[in-house]
Amino acid sequence: MVFHLDAVTDLSDTVVIVTGANAGLGLATARALAAKGTRVVMACRNADKAEAARQQLLSAYPQARLDVLPLDLSRLSSVREFAEVFLANYGRLDALINNAGVMFPPFVVTEDGLELQMATNYFGHFLLTGLLLPRLELTPGARVVSLSSVAHRRGAIDIDDLNSRQRYSRVAAYAQSKLACLMFAFELQRRLDDAGYQTISVAAHPGASNTELSRYLPTWLMKLVGPVFLQSAQAGAEPTLYAALGGDIKGGDFTGPRGFRELRGRAIKVGCARQARDADVARQLWQQSEQLTGFRWLSGDA
Repeated sequence: MVFHLDAVTDLSDTVVIVTGANAGLGLATARALAAKGTRVVMACRNADKAEAARQQLLSAYPQARLDVLPLDLSRLSSVREFAEVFLANYGRLDALINNAGVMFPPFVVTEDGLELQMATNYFGHFLLTGLLLPRLELTPGARVVSLSSVAHRRGAIDIDDLNSRQRYSRVAAYAQSKLACLMFAFELQRRLDDAGYQTISVAAHPGASNTELSRYLPTWLMKLVGPVFLQSAQAGAEPTLYAALGGDIKGGDFTGPRGFRELRGRAIKVGCARQARDADVARQLWQQSEQLTGFRWLSGDA
């Protein structure tokens, strides 16, 4: 089945969080949701950029319901503060779209002792999802959408060195973070099923999209490959929207573009690399994530 956003009905009763909603895929996702009437919570690190994005969306959709809340996923304290504010002010959460990310930065260790790509792309979202799960579970039909990447196919989970302290490769750390996001989506669904929860966990990847995520890549490279291989942010957001809104989506589904090597094209359900389905490694990753974030949830004996 190919997803068509036009088939989605009015969403005026829904509340959706989009992390990193001020630019790129996040902004395109927020735009599509706002056009359907969703109350979109734009969870962003940079307040000025977030407000500028909000005004941009309001100029296109004056009746849009857009709230900006500060969230720096690389800081676990910020994740906790965001969750506290959200839970105090919103009575429902129909979808949590874990979209924000960084790609190929220099080696940086966050204030929590985490490597920046793993912190922003994965650990921050792991904690955020756990903190917001009670509100998701109170909302019928709620979904968690985790953003992965075609790069997950080149990824490997190094349980003994998740934060690249022994050696750092920008590309390998990014691939590991996106594999972790996908494995988290699958493991979360297993744990939701075991706990008898109605919330579902799904994943999406945008293919190859022209967004600010590529800011650490050489300009000459983007000019060379961009026109040939990269699709627009709007097109890249389609798999996310399919995962969040598709009527045939079930827990554990993975969506992406249907074109050559899943780099571009309309959104469909897609397969994944074998390592993403390794349940034993996923359990180990979950346990390490609980330790590193200081938050234990949906554990096997809970």
